Amino acid sequence: MSSNKHSGQLIETAARIVEVAKRKGADAADVVVSEGVSNSVSVRDGARENAQASENRGFSLRVFSGARVASVSTNTDDDVEGLVDRALAMARVSPEDPYASLADKDRLARDAADLELYDSTAVSTEALAERALAAEEAALSVAGVTKSSGAGAGHGEIGFALVTSDGFTGGYRRSYFSTSVSVVAGEGSSMQRDHDYDARAHNSDLRPPEEIGRQAGERAVARLSPRQMETRRGASVLFEARQARSLVGHLAGAISGSAVARKTSFLRDSLGKQVLRSGIDLIDDPAIARGAGSQPFDGEGVESRRLAMVEDGILQQWFLSTALGRELGFETNGRGTRSGNSLSASPTNLSLEPGDRTPEELMKEIGSGLYVTELIGQGVNMVTGEYSRGASGFWIENGEIAYPVAQVTIAGNLKDMFMAMTPASDIDRLYSIAAPSILVEGLTLAGR
Repeated sequence: MSSNKHSGQLIETAARIVEVAKRKGADAADVVVSEGVSNSVSVRDGARENAQASENRGFSLRVFSGARVASVSTNTDDDVEGLVDRALAMARVSPEDPYASLADKDRLARDAADLELYDSTAVSTEALAERALAAEEAALSVAGVTKSSGAGAGHGEIGFALVTSDGFTGGYRRSYFSTSVSVVAGEGSSMQRDHDYDARAHNSDLRPPEEIGRQAGERAVARLSPRQMETRRGASVLFEARQARSLVGHLAGAISGSAVARKTSFLRDSLGKQVLRSGIDLIDDPAIARGAGSQPFDGEGVESRRLAMVEDGILQQWFLSTALGRELGFETNGRGTRSGNSLSASPTNLSLEPGDRTPEELMKEIGSGLYVTELIGQGVNMVTGEYSRGASGFWIENGEIAYPVAQVTIAGNLKDMFMAMTPASDIDRLYSIAAPSILVEGLTLAGR
């Protein structure tokens, strides 16, 4: 079935529920209908381990009764009348919310662009198994790799429709394809594990399974015989792009309107102030073709536009929905996000814009430091910015990778770390959080 036909069916269902809500006395209402299908296969040691297929559908109704609001969810539309009755009963006994409402009509998206989010390519379970097996075989063929921790491949699609009583109607679908593999190198107590993966909206954009497997194997072998390093202060740390994305994720969390409103962000008083070095931009762009976080409109139907969240190092705005914007004294910027019954705000395709030097050039510039290829644990306090995470990777000496290191703890404060970041030139914009490799100077490395 075509993407447009699927979306049309979802929109029809949402519109029917909104119509019932209005008929039963709701002052305003909106409905989200979502559905998804997925198929995945995992293999180990050249044999299929398991195959999984799933289908899900969800309905979320939000109703307004004066300044009171309530939301209910269900996975079936068999009893729309009962769903609406429950929502209205909850709204009438809920406390008044001075900020909640449907989005302003003049902010709604009218002409949704085709962002190429849906690929109708059919990938059979057999083809998924072949991909996973090819990735595992390529990884095991790397000299030094001793066993597989498993490989997998998947394919799925998600549909989303939103209808509001103010006249907004919209829907879209997105597809995804993925391949991953994890392997072990070495024997006994000296074993090291690593992995590689790829996930894309279009099948043709997915890296070949053989490449994914080979890189997983090479990464694992490169980590053999790691050393423990001495504790150092004021060290230079280069986060490879795969790990640097977590730093951008922490920045996104710190400039979320939800965190600012709750006073749980260490950047809550930083609007209009410098949070990154001069010359560095943080861009959120929902209109990237085939982007993992692309969307023609947000969870409230508001048009999603490209935003400079940080420009020339200066924090320009928070991620906002309609309610969060009102609470903080702003208008929504089209970043409302629906999740079940909740509506918050989050980025779409967020990227720390790259610099003009390669990771290798940054290594030569710093001379010595840590090149991080794995981060462990969740030691980040978003209220204070304190950062402490386990890491492993490679020591840089004389501007080049010298030997692997493990059992390192990186410590600092995100506020200081953001001001000390230098982005490299490598970046993959098809991830929803995109970052090049990032050099951070002045960190403490706790070793033996």
